[in-house]
Amino acid sequence: MARFSKPFWVANFVELLERLAYYAVFIVITLYLSNVWGFSDIEAGVIAGLFSASLYLLPVFAGAYSDKIGFRKAIILAFALLTVGYAGLGILPTMLESAGLVDYKMTTTYTGLRESNLRWSIIAPLVLLVIGGAFIKSVISGTVARETTTENRARGYSIFYMMVNIGAFTGKTVVDPLRRSMGDQGLVYLNYFSAAMTLLALIAVYFFYKSAKTENSGKSFSDIGKSFIKVMTNGRLLLLIIIVSGFWMIQSQMYATMPKYVIRMIGEEASPGWYANVNPLVVFISVNFVTSFMKRRTAISSMMVGMLIIPFSALVMSFGTQVGVGYILGLHPVAFMMVIGIALQALAECFISPRYLEYFSLQAPEGEEGLYLGFSHLHSFFSFLFAFGLSGFLLDKYCPDPRLFINEAGVLDTIGYAAATQNAHYIWYVFVGIGLISAVALFIYGRVTKKIDSKNVA
Repeated sequence: MARFSKPFWVANFVELLERLAYYAVFIVITLYLSNVWGFSDIEAGVIAGLFSASLYLLPVFAGAYSDKIGFRKAIILAFALLTVGYAGLGILPTMLESAGLVDYKMTTTYTGLRESNLRWSIIAPLVLLVIGGAFIKSVISGTVARETTTENRARGYSIFYMMVNIGAFTGKTVVDPLRRSMGDQGLVYLNYFSAAMTLLALIAVYFFYKSAKTENSGKSFSDIGKSFIKVMTNGRLLLLIIIVSGFWMIQSQMYATMPKYVIRMIGEEASPGWYANVNPLVVFISVNFVTSFMKRRTAISSMMVGMLIIPFSALVMSFGTQVGVGYILGLHPVAFMMVIGIALQALAECFISPRYLEYFSLQAPEGEEGLYLGFSHLHSFFSFLFAFGLSGFLLDKYCPDPRLFINEAGVLDTIGYAAATQNAHYIWYVFVGIGLISAVALFIYGRVTKKIDSKNVA
């Protein structure tokens, strides 16, 4: 533990709190948008996709600016914006309900704002979350880069990733109890919980995050612009980002597709928050072991192992409606196969994510860690931009909202709904194909770049 500095541990602690806040809300973001605000599957998918994609696009700019103003100022600004943003997601629907603009019933279910332009007021707090989160993405991972050496950096990023997943696990744990006890009102109250966590992080940063390595770099905006153009035109890094986006397109279905899919295929007794918690649990248990096991292998070799696992995880998820057996270890077949698939995704993540961040940090010149680590998050921009939109269309086609099949008597047409969802597993076949293409692309990338490097050395 003495090998790492105090700022390293403070940064990892507040990252845990930020991830706790984020995943508590994000795991049910599409449910929140549909059930509370009245957006359709496609609309919710597009909004969530644009939100999460923007969250991973802006770190490129936020990282460059953070290198100039100093990491401490940047991270204080970030947590202040996040606190206001999460609080807004809770306050807005509550205000609309109090004003009689939302029909809040005794069944603790919001009917939404389907016919009102007021539903677009949700954009304001989402924008605050995007800006605040963009600074976090670049500054925290940049701090790990600055507070470690080339000898202990892989270990530093495995610790960082372990903290991320402790936060993710804890955040998702609060979701299902609130949703079951309070219905859709619980989806609103989650935002207050997240606001409290980011406020706590803000206080911790203000009092404890101090490091000589995070002071103002003194760069002019002209210097920042030149560095920005340099990294954005780095063809090798940009190509790797695009390839790794295939992995994240599948991984993001844990948030885009899985919650609605399991509730619609199993029923309201499904627990998407608990199923999703398999991911951070497996990562927490495995990431240090995997990093140590692969430490003598190149970053690309480690990522290749994860890329071979990921399409198989999506295939396993498709088996839930096909096995034709009763409950397995107390779980519905759809839930059981989903848990196995999520566990495989988590294992793939252990091979990919820490080494991916290490790879980018080693490319960064001194003083530009924020820019390069911000740039590394572009993979999630590409993946979330397409993954959530694609999810909305796939759900609408193969696993539609059961509320669309309620007849005039207010009863679900079970025969019609069963027919509409008989091919729900087709959703996962699409992501199997994406995973296979990405694995092949990374294999070719590794071979080509290895030959280029060998020629340069010679």
